[in-house]
Amino acid sequence: MNNQLHKKLWLIFSQAATISMAILLVLRVFSPNFLNKGQQNVVVNQVESSLNANLAGSYSLAAKKAMPAVVNIFTSKKSPDNPHQKFLDDPAFRQFFGDQLDDLDSQSQPENSLGSGVIVSEQGLILTNNHVVASADEIEIALADGRKLSAKVVGTDPDTDLALIKVDAEHLPAITFSSSDKLNVGDVVLAIGNPFGVGQTVTQGIISALGRNHLGINIYENFIQTDASINPGNSGGALIDTNGNLVGINSAIYSRSGGSMGIGFAIPATLARQVMDQIVAQGNVTRGWIGIEAQDITPELAESFKLKLAQGALIAGVLRESPADKAGLRAGDVLLAIDGKSVSDSGSMLNLIAVLTPNKKATIKIARAEKTVEISILIGKRPKPANAKQ
Repeated sequence: MNNQLHKKLWLIFSQAATISMAILLVLRVFSPNFLNKGQQNVVVNQVESSLNANLAGSYSLAAKKAMPAVVNIFTSKKSPDNPHQKFLDDPAFRQFFGDQLDDLDSQSQPENSLGSGVIVSEQGLILTNNHVVASADEIEIALADGRKLSAKVVGTDPDTDLALIKVDAEHLPAITFSSSDKLNVGDVVLAIGNPFGVGQTVTQGIISALGRNHLGINIYENFIQTDASINPGNSGGALIDTNGNLVGINSAIYSRSGGSMGIGFAIPATLARQVMDQIVAQGNVTRGWIGIEAQDITPELAESFKLKLAQGALIAGVLRESPADKAGLRAGDVLLAIDGKSVSDSGSMLNLIAVLTPNKKATIKIARAEKTVEISILIGKRPKPANAKQ
């Protein structure tokens, strides 16, 4: 009797356990969190691919478009031949004068520097700063795809700190130029280059100012100022807009530490294009010249000359037999406009005269003896020496 009761109870327990397991299995399938109600789940927002994400506020497309056209430039300058080189290589001398000879040997090693450049044509033309390649005996460029090629100088323009070099290659990714004349203060820009040799880098900022001059960097200055980080090694690299088009060639920074302080300067793409076209066409750059010395108009000078505004360029001197001398200009005249374009200061005067075509006439407006006079002048060609007067 007891055995039958024991068997009956065991059968009931087995059936109850089987039914319970079945119920738990069903709950697990149709309600996975049923057994974890006491635990908190972390809810995250995630997209399957960033390619389909909203690109508002991102400049990745602009960077992706322009980066292949920006190259790293490595230059080297050979040191003068050392007349004592045979002693430097002599093992006996090295045994007794090792440290001193190592110092002398290090002084005879080639000097190296680096910068950046921008591919401007599929046929291998590259724009960079003149100071990047000016004293180089050998130039090597590294493309974004990893290739390294030797380059040669096509032409330079120290007055604007621009240089055009060329590599023997075809079908290179060339940058697209944009008109820098249409830039506005506050526009977003990106600087691309190789700062401190760490590798190609993109930094972002805005246009802080336009038409910067009187900086003492170049003879002809019309810089774009930006707070996009520009550091040593960025020189000659690209300043682009948010569409990936070239608006400037990074050239210089204002710095007390050697690094970026948020004040960088770029040569406008429009000016760079003019210089490049002339170098390609004739191997050098030709500029207009009239032969005057000029200075800015201060408020005191404006008052003494009875000018309404403190703008223009005071002619402080006129070179004999120069175009200005032949046209009748004289010291004390105030240059107000050139071919209808206002002269704000001596810097803008230099730039306006420089773009004029030699051997063609231009009309200049001056203030003389409290009167406004227009004079026709035959533009000359700027002399070669860098210290020649404009």
